Amino acid sequence: MTQPLLIEIGVEELPAVPLLKIIKNIEQSWKKILAAYRLESDFEFLYTPRRLVIRAEAMPVKQTDSVIELMGPPVQAAVRDGEVTQAGQGFAKKCGVAFEDLGCVDNNGREVLYYKKEEQGAATADLLQAMLEEWMGSMAFGKMMRWGSRSDEFIRPIRWLQVRLGEDSVDVTLFGVKSGTTTQVHRMVNYEAVEVSNINSYETLLTEGAVMLKPSDREAKILTEFDALEAAHGITIERDSALLAEVVAITENPKALVGTFDALFLELPPEVIITSMKEHQRYFPVFEHGKIANKFVVVSNAYTENYSKVVAGNERVLRPRLADGLFFYRNDLKNGLSTDGLEKVQFIDGLGTLADKIAREKNIALRLLGLYMEKVEAQTGKDNAALEKLMDRAVTLAKADLMSEMVYEFTELQGLMGYYYAKALGEDPLVYNAIKEQYMPVGEGAELPSSVFSAIVAMSAKLDTLMGLFSVGKIPTGSKDPFALRRAVNGIVRIVTAYDLAFDMDEVVALLGGAYDDFDTALLTDFIIERINKSLDANPSVIASVLASGERDINEIAKKVAALNDIVSSTTFKEQFSTFKRVANISKDVDLDADLSVDTRLFVEDAEVALYSAYEKVITQDYADYKTQLEALFGIKPELDAYFDNVMVNVDDAVLKRNRLHTIGSVYKSFRGIADIKEISV
Repeated sequence: MTQPLLIEIGVEELPAVPLLKIIKNIEQSWKKILAAYRLESDFEFLYTPRRLVIRAEAMPVKQTDSVIELMGPPVQAAVRDGEVTQAGQGFAKKCGVAFEDLGCVDNNGREVLYYKKEEQGAATADLLQAMLEEWMGSMAFGKMMRWGSRSDEFIRPIRWLQVRLGEDSVDVTLFGVKSGTTTQVHRMVNYEAVEVSNINSYETLLTEGAVMLKPSDREAKILTEFDALEAAHGITIERDSALLAEVVAITENPKALVGTFDALFLELPPEVIITSMKEHQRYFPVFEHGKIANKFVVVSNAYTENYSKVVAGNERVLRPRLADGLFFYRNDLKNGLSTDGLEKVQFIDGLGTLADKIAREKNIALRLLGLYMEKVEAQTGKDNAALEKLMDRAVTLAKADLMSEMVYEFTELQGLMGYYYAKALGEDPLVYNAIKEQYMPVGEGAELPSSVFSAIVAMSAKLDTLMGLFSVGKIPTGSKDPFALRRAVNGIVRIVTAYDLAFDMDEVVALLGGAYDDFDTALLTDFIIERINKSLDANPSVIASVLASGERDINEIAKKVAALNDIVSSTTFKEQFSTFKRVANISKDVDLDADLSVDTRLFVEDAEVALYSAYEKVITQDYADYKTQLEALFGIKPELDAYFDNVMVNVDDAVLKRNRLHTIGSVYKSFRGIADIKEISV
């Protein structure tokens, strides 16, 4: 038998970001609790800023009955000389019955004590107190609150509680609040508690009280109003999904409204305007003809007939923020870009100041520029001397905006403000673009630097952080990576593969290592390899096979992995691969570093001649890429199959055996120049 269930936990306004971070966990936690209490059923979890709600159409009114079966010690150990032993008495006590009530069963040929008990399921109403306490305790919001004289804590104070099963109100107390039959509607409709006569009237009552219970309904209403505003005003509203989710979480009666600000503030870089709107006010930026407009969209939670005062109030709030931004911007332009003061700003303990970091990054950038000079010259049309000068300038100014008033106020704009200031102050485009792109890519799938020049600046920052932190022992462990070193490696991998840059890990680390305290550089290269395993999208055994070949150049590793993965992913590869597994197995006792010369005069079978002829043809050609080369090597499968069918490798004649092992070993060694095929599993 089932009945509808309603649980409503009324709270003071929930902070949106902590709530959104654990939404899925909140839902999963209740699902697990239902399973643990043998009350599995479908439900929906809903929320507004002032309530957490669980609603189920068919909640079991009692647990399912259960059968408990227990096996005890062997009968011989439980009864000796007609007396019940301590083992037998202990099992009876565990089962909660007299020893005489126990039975016996056969367990793998031994007779053991046995007890079976049918347990009646408890009523759901009697379990909800414990279930809800467990559920509330599972909500790990981070910062929590205590209120009144209470010692327990939650993200916000609990103000009312409803627990309804069918027509009944279930007695539950949480945080000192007893369950009742009232709820709260929108404060601008009614500030007093409102009676909920039954579960079926709950959502209707909220709707009449200007509360949209379902987050999906609130989101749909906001987006529909965005569409209407865009059509009416000829504008485009930036639909930031994270901001939209936050606004949905802080409104019960959302209403999208257009406001304006003085066009004077359009002098500011768009990112400053957008940051002022989104981060501080939760406004949506507005664009006209592809450019930021002196308008914004606010999603109000008010309930009123006239929203003009709401718009005016939000316009008043935004103006001083933009005025501050404009003051900072003009002041920074007047003062220019300077690194003065960075020598007093500590970077990381053991690695000096930010001025020290700039010096190290400059050293790295100029060395990398030397490695990639040909590509940079081809892309920019500038000569060696000019590029060295511009690289020095770009790295010197990359952190300069940290001393600006704007970045002091909006730290998230570091680098971006340096770009605007450098551009306004007449720096070379290579310099100001490199400043803007110095942290790219900022995450998986994020935008890459737009040029090799900018890529070198970005790589320099990442490499200095990696090498510096490893040199002072700050190495990521487990899931902890406070300095985002894993992301730094992922960024380097993406950059070198996108721009086809040679990047031998051992050579680069050795080239740059002199600027840091001595440390085990193998730890760093192992860390890079571990990240390569995670960052390349391929069969893990393919990545392992390429790494096992001894390749240390990140770019070449990526190319080889991509080529081999394409082949391994084909539908026919698995059935063909057994031949090459056999090649690897036979070659395991061959010293591949020794001279593997083959004496064709020792060939006895036609299959030997055919295989070696096909193999020589493959290895004497030039290939445009690794995939073509691998396809050619895998293409000698028919000759290999014929060889294995007709030629005995492990013959008694030692000279003949060595010659045949060298033949198969040579084939294997040619593969191993790209990947160790014995590591592949399909």
